[in-house]
Amino acid sequence: MAAQYHHRNLRAELVRVSLDLIAENGISRFSVAEAARRAKVSSAAPYRHFPDRSALLAAAVTVAARQLHELAEEAAAGETDDDAALAAVTAAHTKFLIDTRIGLHVFFAAELADVHYAELHETRRELIDASLLRCLAIAPDPAIALELMEQLHTQAYGYGDFYLNGVSQWLGYPPEQVVAKSRRAARIVIEAYRAGGPALSPAEW
Repeated sequence: MAAQYHHRNLRAELVRVSLDLIAENGISRFSVAEAARRAKVSSAAPYRHFPDRSALLAAAVTVAARQLHELAEEAAAGETDDDAALAAVTAAHTKFLIDTRIGLHVFFAAELADVHYAELHETRRELIDASLLRCLAIAPDPAIALELMEQLHTQAYGYGDFYLNGVSQWLGYPPEQVVAKSRRAARIVIEAYRAGGPALSPAEW
């Protein structure tokens, strides 16, 4: 086992197994010792690459955010208009949450708010900015575009949570149908905003 401490891919392997552990147990129950066990190294080995638990978490979550960004961009690239592209991005968020159990609740976890995690913050910003820019193509007013993005993300993760919590299975919906429902719901909202509503006044926010 000692020989593995220095293998070139240990850092990447720790990130990989950490993503699995986050998906299984969430951030609050994440254990560096368990990540080391799954990577088949000693419990001290991870600290040669990461100073502490949160640093390993930040590295893993950065990778997940990049994966979601890539999935969303690939989904949008297959569409021919802004409305369909934004709906595809929304559905991609639902699919990623179902597949990995990782989403905005993980990307914005309080434990990862440290300013030292610059790579995570930049990756997270790029992910959100990509969605916001697509919303601005539908609703040019920044405040309304932000509201649209919030609405779409709320729906996307609501559909994902329904599946992960067993509600969709109880209703007989397989994951691909849940993703399709998320996409259709997004189109309804996007079309409503495209038509000039249903934005609220600031007093109603």
